[in-house]
Amino acid sequence: MISDPESGALKAVDFEHLNEQIPELANFDLNIAVHSFDKALDSSNMGPEHWKHIARVIFSEYDSYDGFVILHGSDTMAYTASALSFMLEGLGKPVILTGSQLPIGIIRTDGKENLITAIEIAADKEDGVSKVQEVCVYFEYSLYRGNRTHKISAEDFEAFESPNLAPMAEAGVHITYNVPALYRSPVPELMLRDELDASVGLLTVYPGMPKAYYKSILGVPELKIVILQSYGSGNAPTDPEFIAALRSFIDSGKVILNITQCEEGSVDLGKYETSRHLLNIGVISGYDMTLEAALTKSMFLLGQSDDIDWINEQLQSSLRGELTRP
Repeated sequence: MISDPESGALKAVDFEHLNEQIPELANFDLNIAVHSFDKALDSSNMGPEHWKHIARVIFSEYDSYDGFVILHGSDTMAYTASALSFMLEGLGKPVILTGSQLPIGIIRTDGKENLITAIEIAADKEDGVSKVQEVCVYFEYSLYRGNRTHKISAEDFEAFESPNLAPMAEAGVHITYNVPALYRSPVPELMLRDELDASVGLLTVYPGMPKAYYKSILGVPELKIVILQSYGSGNAPTDPEFIAALRSFIDSGKVILNITQCEEGSVDLGKYETSRHLLNIGVISGYDMTLEAALTKSMFLLGQSDDIDWINEQLQSSLRGELTRP
């Protein structure tokens, strides 16, 4: 982001301006090519069509480059990273999203280090093979698996965390890779799967939620999957009318996916009485998936098939390292 000299508001930045602000980019002994949207876009306006555009560019240019760095606003970066991880199956090269908390042009901006190190990681190879072969987020000296990230701060430079998985790498004097954690796809070559269906809803439980609230969400006819953000390890109210509404949604051939509101930990349906009733009516577990991963994975799977049994199975399986099964 840069500061608009007239209004003072933050607005999206184009790469030409970025190159002026970070002349160090010219010092890389690398062939750096640039692709930009026709108009710079604030990340708050990002959505499935933009994810598709990015995925298609990477797929079409895949054989021409050793890695890809995506400069992205931090607000929806975790959503984009998660979506790309599912659409780009069989990655053998790094796709790294990065950005900044302070606008480019501000003396203390974190954008310089984030971009420079992201490029260095994207180009890093061992015996001719990319060290990183997945979609990641790089921010404030840490490289995270993209579909495990969540933005936690609007002010700190350490804006992201990966609650249930250690970083893929840490940048200090040297870049130290967490080699055992690095994802390797079982698919031998890149495949683009860019069909998405955004018929996904979000139902967050909270004390005192009105019946009209959950019934209105579960009553939206276009929704095929509703993500239930529950308490703790998957717990939710046992009110019979609430359970009946969930059961009706599932019985109509749709999916309720349960993820926890907690920053860390995993859903364990049936562990407590207040989640056993969910298990009994067919609610499925999202285990330790982030909200961002759960939403984008749901859109991705709906775009691939309308077979509910298959979707249920895939939601509970790790496709790109996005969840941990107990």
